[in-house]
Amino acid sequence: MSEENLISITKLIDEVEKVILGKRTVIQLTVAALLAGGHVLFEDVPGVGKTMLVKALAEAIHGRFSRVQFTPDLLPSDILGVSILNSQTNQFEFRQGPIFTDVLLADEINRTTPRTQAALLEAMSEKSVTIDGKTYRLSDNFFVLATQNPIEYEGTYPLPEAQLDRFLFKLAIGYPSEEDELQLMLNKTIESKVISRVMDEQELIRLKEQVDDVYVDEVVGKYALALIQKTRQHPSIALGISPRGSIAFIRGAKAFAMTQGRTFVTPKDLQMILPAVFGHRLHFKYARANHKEYQAIIEDILSSVPVPIRR
Repeated sequence: MSEENLISITKLIDEVEKVILGKRTVIQLTVAALLAGGHVLFEDVPGVGKTMLVKALAEAIHGRFSRVQFTPDLLPSDILGVSILNSQTNQFEFRQGPIFTDVLLADEINRTTPRTQAALLEAMSEKSVTIDGKTYRLSDNFFVLATQNPIEYEGTYPLPEAQLDRFLFKLAIGYPSEEDELQLMLNKTIESKVISRVMDEQELIRLKEQVDDVYVDEVVGKYALALIQKTRQHPSIALGISPRGSIAFIRGAKAFAMTQGRTFVTPKDLQMILPAVFGHRLHFKYARANHKEYQAIIEDILSSVPVPIRR
């Protein structure tokens, strides 16, 4: 990868970090998902900066931004758009919904009904929507960042497996460190900081195309496969990573390697992104695993597969 591309990616991460202090790894993973052409699900407590991160990212890539607050009465047409009869021409005209954008913030996505959740499936997998038998193409840089609150379960509709699988990563920003939170409390200008546009649409498309060229050695590929197969054999896991998840694992690692300035994937890249890729794709044999149990399973998977050593 050229130095110019690395500078562009680093500038993008730096711009978002202006308003999200101390969370560079989360920002880096979000940028990796963008480069990989995937989507991100944030499962986090309220007020940690999810919306600010999404808006800052949209501004930095010079992209259009839309936000949809998901509620129980939200309809698919509220997201996709609707055909309206023009009384003057006596013909139906399609009015685009907020999904026709570059960066879509789907806020509290699990508060709406499965029917409305399903309205995003085609858009997230094919970057198009079909309405009244006609297919409309979305932006080449269409990127969904959805949020759901892990502590409020009343009145929510858990996302089905097909919907969860459309998200490349599931991330959590988490609370800031004491030092960063003090800076947030005392520095009133952080939220009002101007985000510079560090790349345009064409440059982003060019960077995304280069993800395919990132090299994965056969030894590294076998290591990734061993980690995936471990999820299918683990005594606490009822349903492991699918072949679609395997593809997402490698593509996510390629994009993450690019954010590190490399044109090849290392075992460390796979280890870094594994929790974000596996977390929402694993189904446990017992009830919903708490955070500590989940962490123990992930650590067990990583520790039980030998890391390849370059000879």
